[in-house]
Amino acid sequence: MLVSKRVRRLLQIVPGKRRFGVYRFLPFFFLLGGAMEWFMINVRIGKETFYDVYRRKQSERQYEARMEKK
Repeated sequence: MLVSKRVRRLLQIVPGKRRFGVYRFLPFFFLLGGAMEWFMINVRIGKETFYDVYRRKQSERQYEARMEKK
C-alpha cells in the first residue's frame, strides 16, 4: 500500500491534469523512446550494436530469398 501511495503522489505532481488529462505523460514517453533509440544505435554490446545485427540479418534474409528464386 505504501508503494501505491508513493506512485499516486508522483503522478499527481505532474502538471497539466485538467487540460491534458492522461496525455500529459506523452513527453516522458517521447523522451524514453528517444533514449532507447540512442542506446540501440550507439551502445555496443560485445562488438555489435542492435542495428549491426538487424542489418546483417536483413541481408541474410535477402540473400536466402534470392537463392530460393533461382
